[in-house]
Parts: sequence; structure tokens; C-alpha cells
Amino acid sequence: MFFDTHTHLDDDKFDDDRDSVISSLRDFNVTRIMNVSCDLETAEKTIALCDNYDFIYGAVGVHPHNAEEVPDDYLDTLRKMSKHDKIKAIGEIGLDYYYDFSPRDVQKKIFTEQLHLARELNLPVIIHDRDAHEDCLNILRDFTDLKVVYHCYSGSLEYAKILISLGFYLSFTGSLTFKNAKAGPEVVSHIPIERMFIETDCPYLAPVPNRGKRNFPGFVPLVAEKIAEIRNIPVEDVAKITFENANQFFNVK
Repeated sequence: MFFDTHTHLDDDKFDDDRDSVISSLRDFNVTRIMNVSCDLETAEKTIALCDNYDFIYGAVGVHPHNAEEVPDDYLDTLRKMSKHDKIKAIGEIGLDYYYDFSPRDVQKKIFTEQLHLARELNLPVIIHDRDAHEDCLNILRDFTDLKVVYHCYSGSLEYAKILISLGFYLSFTGSLTFKNAKAGPEVVSHIPIERMFIETDCPYLAPVPNRGKRNFPGFVPLVAEKIAEIRNIPVEDVAKITFENANQFFNVK
């Protein structure tokens, strides 16, 4: 069984066939999904998915791209949404200095506020960190009491070791399978598998041999297969360990 720990099934790329896509996932042994929000609108859609499908859970939060757009009462809204029994995390939150769609000072403010909310609610956090390693880590050093996962990890082994030393988790996508992937496989070969998740980040980052296509959770076994290849262990072991890691992290029974 596979747990896809980061999806965006609310994305408009699934508008034409969302129900059939989700209904097909058990054929791929994908039995649990964490759908992750980017803003208040996608958080509402995530809750709807949680209500409609017994194996979908959710995270609510504001992505750094959308940090400048939040209303003044956004934390109250997230707090209310988090009372839903299938909302298991705050995310995805963090910093993105690659696109800089929101000013950096605003990104840091909204990121920090949501970390405080996660602490208040005793929920784990799903981190988006793109080209913002130093600032992201400096902020998170004040929140090492939280359960933290860096989603779609693409940093160096050195940075990964720092995150692992702080008790954080790393999640890997189909980018591991790309021909130009170097850092990712090196990280996977060195960090404890007990600190790994697998994800698709669909509809983005479809793994080889489906690169360029719309990604969906049925491709998450290909991520597990790549990890198994890198570590020279059975894919069944990767599936079982990452499944248990995610269940414990997100408090899914």
C-alpha cells in the first residue's frame, strides 16, 4: 500500500475527470492521500475532498506565492478549518525566493504566523522551500518542537543532514527519476528511510517514463521503485516504511 503525502487533486487540471481518477487509485495500491492547500480557496476544496473520499486527508495553509493576498482574518479561518477531523497538518507553507510572487518580508511574516498556529493546534507542518534555505531554516530553528516535513526535497545532502538532525522529515517526488537528478538520489542513499515520505505533488512532476504528462497519485509507486533501486531494497519495504512514517507523522489511524 502507498501513501501519497502531497497532492493537489483540487487543481483545475482534474476538473474533467477528478472522480474517475480518484476512484481508480486503489488499482495502483494507493490507499491514502494527503491533499495540500495553497490558499483559503484550495483549503475549502481540500475539505470537500476529505468529505467525499474516505482515504483522502488534508492540510490547510497559505503558500508563499499567495502570502500577499491573505485577508486580515486568514488565521481565524485556518483555525476553524483545522477543527475538521480529517485536516491533519498546516501546509503548504514556507518561502519561495525563486519566483518571489510575494515580497520576502511578507512571506516570512505569513510563514511565521502559520508556524505559531500549528504550534497552537498541535499539528505538523508541510514546508515549501525554494531557493530560501537559509531564511527558512533560521525561522524553523525556533519551531523544532513541531513535526516538520520538507516536501519535494531537492536540496543538498549537507542541508538534508541538518534537517534530519533537527528531527525533520524529507519527502521525495518523481524528480528523483529524472536523468539530471543528482542531489536527490545522493540524499536518498544516505538519510534514514525512517525519515522519508513519498509524494507526487500532482499534477506536477510526473516521474519517468511519464515526464511531461499530468501527474496523479497512481504514479507514486514509481517514486517508491526509484528509492528501492537507489537503496537496493525491495519496493515493498519502501512502501511499508514510508506508509508507516506518514501515518505516524500525520496521526492517521
